[in-house]
Amino acid sequence: MKQPLDGYRVVDTTAMVSGPLATMQLADQGADVIKIERPGVGDFTRLASNRRAGMAASFLNNNRNKRSLALNLKHEAGLTALKDLLATADVFVQNFRPGVAERMGIDEPSVRAVAPEIIYVSISGFGDAGPYASKPVYDPLVQALSGLASIQGGADDARPRLVRTIVPDKLTGYVAAQAITAALLARERGAPGQHVRVSMLDAVIDFLWHSDMNSQTFVGDEMPQSAAASFIDLIYATTTGYISVAVQNDKEWQALTAALDTPQWRDDPRFATAADRQDNVNARLELTQERLAEASAEYWLERLTDYGVPCAPVLTRSELVDHEQIVANEIVEYNEHPVAGTLRQARPAARFSAMPGHPARGAPRLGADSRSVLHDAGYDAAAIERLIAEGAAATDEGTT
Repeated sequence: MKQPLDGYRVVDTTAMVSGPLATMQLADQGADVIKIERPGVGDFTRLASNRRAGMAASFLNNNRNKRSLALNLKHEAGLTALKDLLATADVFVQNFRPGVAERMGIDEPSVRAVAPEIIYVSISGFGDAGPYASKPVYDPLVQALSGLASIQGGADDARPRLVRTIVPDKLTGYVAAQAITAALLARERGAPGQHVRVSMLDAVIDFLWHSDMNSQTFVGDEMPQSAAASFIDLIYATTTGYISVAVQNDKEWQALTAALDTPQWRDDPRFATAADRQDNVNARLELTQERLAEASAEYWLERLTDYGVPCAPVLTRSELVDHEQIVANEIVEYNEHPVAGTLRQARPAARFSAMPGHPARGAPRLGADSRSVLHDAGYDAAAIERLIAEGAAATDEGTT
């Protein structure tokens, strides 16, 4: 059975994480994603550490199910080949800094001249306007400018902290993928091909507003976030490891006091209501930690579960892959890559009831699909060999 995006072609000139992750979501759902890379260089993540047989884990985990076409876009014939391919495509995605696509000749008007109804997608760091638009951008800079680092620190006057995963990059990828499918649906319903713009800064601020910007919601009644709710994480040490315990409502609070055999907490005025428990959060969490430190993680997880208290073990990366919950849901899958060998990767998170999972095709070697993609764009064998001989294209079937 066909996949949700079967029949759509996406031409992808992006590199690093946000763009490649966005297009990998589309590829995982059946789209024909053609990754355009510079001959001999390719996506910078190909050079990242943690490699096997010349293939980097970072590249493998963001470029599954794609085809690689190595084109020199500074060569006139290479640029022409890209435009010939775009004429067959539904979506074009680029994440160059503002102004670069124009200089390269692949800005929206230039692309629309050959593909009038294409979905043109620009992914940027700080957006198209303003003093930061043309600045270099990396994930920590967006965490800083968006307020995420301050929120992670706790209070406005506390030391800001970075989230130790690249939230802006990855979040932007998911936002872009959803926006692309929305634009394709709109086009199916009669709308013209649109220009979809997604910036990392936009994505993170939107993401934060739903839970972390309540103090700025009421115009005229803004509140400084001068005090953090708590600097204590909901992570507790036991005699054998760490667990997480989270209670929200009165029923769960009552269950926690029963499971911990601490009925006296119910009569403590500091914890009488949900509001009281929030106002005295540090005292509550410290008492909980003292009690949980008296026995093993295994003991507490079983007991808390029996009493209906929300809880879970804190897993390391190595423990995660074999945990019974992850295994039961088949979240981690194993695939054979022709170069890198057996890979362990997370399967696509969205599952479609009427469509089987897309068989994984490992991330491609640089230029591995150049001939087949150029053939799809209308080039015959002689023309393809000419492009390669002139340095406008490259095929590196034997390399990474």
